[in-house]
Amino acid sequence: MVGTSVGAGIGTAGGEASLQLPDLGGVEVLWGISGRLLLALGLVVCMAGLAFGVAVYRELKAQPVHTSMREVSELIYSTCKAYLTKQGKFLLILWVFIAAVIVVYYKALVGFGWGRVAIVIAFSLVGMAGSYAVAWFGIRVNTLANSRTAFASLRGKPLPLHRIPLRSGMSIGMVLISLELMMMLLIMLALPRDVAGACFIGFAIGESLGASALRIAGGIFTKIADIGSDLMKIAFKIKEDDARNPGVIADCTGDNAGDSVGPSADGFETYGVTGVALVTFVLLAVPDAKVQATLLVWIFVVRAVMIIAAAASYQVNDAWTRRKYRDADRMDFEAPLSSLVWITSAACIVATFVTTLVVLGGSEVDAQWWRLALIVSCGTIAGALIPELVKAFTSTQSRHVREVVKSSRQGGPSLNILSGLVAGNFSAYWLGMVVVGLMGGAYLISTQGLGDLMVAPSVFAFGLVAFGFLGMGPVTIAVDSYGPVTDNAQSVYELSVIEDLDDIDTELARDHGFDPQWDRAKRMLEENDGAGNTFKATAKPVLIGTAVVGATTMIFSIIVGLTHGLTTGLSQLSLLHPPFLLGLITGGAMIFWFTGASIQAVTTGAYRAVEFIKATIKLDGETKASEEDSRKVVEICTQYAQQGMLTIFLGVFFATLAFAFVEPSFFIGYLISIAIFGLYQAIFMANAGGAWDNAKKIVEVDLHAKGTALHDATIVGDTVGDPYKDTSSVALNPVIKFTTLFGLLAVDLAVDMTGRGQHGLTVGLAAVFFLASAYFVHRSFYGMRIHSSLEEEPAPAGGAAPSSGAAPETATDTTTETATDTATGSDAAATAPEAPVLEAPGR
Repeated sequence: MVGTSVGAGIGTAGGEASLQLPDLGGVEVLWGISGRLLLALGLVVCMAGLAFGVAVYRELKAQPVHTSMREVSELIYSTCKAYLTKQGKFLLILWVFIAAVIVVYYKALVGFGWGRVAIVIAFSLVGMAGSYAVAWFGIRVNTLANSRTAFASLRGKPLPLHRIPLRSGMSIGMVLISLELMMMLLIMLALPRDVAGACFIGFAIGESLGASALRIAGGIFTKIADIGSDLMKIAFKIKEDDARNPGVIADCTGDNAGDSVGPSADGFETYGVTGVALVTFVLLAVPDAKVQATLLVWIFVVRAVMIIAAAASYQVNDAWTRRKYRDADRMDFEAPLSSLVWITSAACIVATFVTTLVVLGGSEVDAQWWRLALIVSCGTIAGALIPELVKAFTSTQSRHVREVVKSSRQGGPSLNILSGLVAGNFSAYWLGMVVVGLMGGAYLISTQGLGDLMVAPSVFAFGLVAFGFLGMGPVTIAVDSYGPVTDNAQSVYELSVIEDLDDIDTELARDHGFDPQWDRAKRMLEENDGAGNTFKATAKPVLIGTAVVGATTMIFSIIVGLTHGLTTGLSQLSLLHPPFLLGLITGGAMIFWFTGASIQAVTTGAYRAVEFIKATIKLDGETKASEEDSRKVVEICTQYAQQGMLTIFLGVFFATLAFAFVEPSFFIGYLISIAIFGLYQAIFMANAGGAWDNAKKIVEVDLHAKGTALHDATIVGDTVGDPYKDTSSVALNPVIKFTTLFGLLAVDLAVDMTGRGQHGLTVGLAAVFFLASAYFVHRSFYGMRIHSSLEEEPAPAGGAAPSSGAAPETATDTTTETATDTATGSDAAATAPEAPVLEAPGR
């Protein structure tokens, strides 16, 4: 054990939950300000961030909107509420499993009193409630913003179409980061120091559970709905977001469930878990209590200052955008989003250096202040560089995306899909090299003296890189939330059928003082949706990268405990130790199972959604699908999202227990493996999906080729990319973190039992847990597969007549081959107009 902290983890009763915070009041910075007072000022910053979010919510609610559009957005919100309410009940069921392990370990084995056990359990609920609460706030703000954005488009000016989604996204980002930081500061300031470890671990596990469930379920839901809605464009030759399609409302609900609820909960958890990982590292690896206190105060003061920097950057960028585009009739919607990211990155780097000098100058860490600031800045730079790289593979101006379109013209869906796979694979290489480069730079800086303060300074450096990634948290969440608002705005416009309302031009001129620009409005909404697609894609690698880098720090905490402060058993963490090598191999298997299981849930759910929509859609004599049919599609999506999420989560849960009980070094290898495999699998899938998505957008917006064979091919590619980018890839992030965090308890429990002479029981439980996991792995396919025969007759089309000459057989075929056959069929190719020549490539 080093000092009084190293080795106080696994192997000591209670593990990380037994860690105690040092006296933060003993830290003094310039002018004699105490560390506790500085952290209390951080609470004031958090309150201001929450106030900003509330103010924007009220501002959005008061903005003008036509009744027809408001009714659509409120219907979307009502279905979102129903979905999220069911998910909340489901979360409580899953929490019971976690609470049971907490009670068994801390009460039965460690011997904690009921009071301390209750603290861990209570804060697991607090963490889960935090993830759930920001998800609620996110969907409410987004569903207000979508109709306001749609209505603003009618004026024919692009600036409001940019400002409304970004302002709503910024409010979500500020609330999310401020609430997370406030909770962690309250643990540090308001509770006894000897219970802080228990609070942090319980809090992190709870928010990780919430994020995992909401990300998995939301990802499955949104892609069932999206695919079901998109395939109708091929089957019935109807327009995007046709109001007669009962799948469109479910698609809009899914945009919020998957692209708002999921990222909000994920971002909340990522920010919190990274903080807990750093706190745990400092308490375990730094022997001097005064240095511990100084570093902890510095970390959380920098976090608070970065919130201020992000808010100021947003205001500066907004002022610049308003001045540049105030009277413009056209704008590049991506440009102000890119400038916001770069301005925020620069501001956060400056703020980091200034704050670090103020807090650490004159302290025991004085000589290292600039190195620590530089390491954090490596992560902050990554927060700006990674979006630029992602744009090179997913933007509508990207040469990779344009290659997908060119391939589709002659090769149909086949070459479309192959080109998208190329984009995803190339992106994994370049983003991987950037992450390695920045982590390598942080490592080299950490060798310049940080070892005098702590053991394994390179691991601390990696944690600070993740910390820097998240310094731009409000802006990262804002540009991510921009996407679902722009996507929904386009749908709200179509679903409102506002153009067909009697005397609508006269009404708008009389009540709102402008003449509607119908054609310009629709074009701007589509262009803005393309920018939203791009920046949704940019946030995903940032979050997955943070998860992996942060998991590295948490894994080190487990290693410190297992090796009693890196003093014994290090040979077991070597490729020469077979269990460690086997753990590395096992992790890859789990990542590929998870990918397949999540896509299977989407496939089966989409099959059922398509089956229902084809049987009920009415195209003749109808202007809108019935609300009842729309809600039925939502129910189908919810059903398969919950089934898929429960099966997958329990598979992950029992696998974590099983592998932790097999052997500690096996489990360490397993955790390292899922982090590495998960990083590249997630980046590949997210960016391949983004390329397919915006290839379709180029065909629709730039080439005006809707309804052509080229358009059908890109739709098929997009339906492949949908579960890639919005289901499997994004859910890997919280799964990695949940496994690592829950693994802290699981491996500690196994080591404790072995130390009590219960090795046989430990092995037996490992076998039982593995069989339980294998059951759910088996069930994730065989319990979710499509239950119909290959010879099954097509379902009746409910009397619907396909428009634009689509064949009845194509419209009603319910086999899984329908989409591809229709997209490449000779009838479609023969009747489709010639696609325009693609413009010269951009980026």
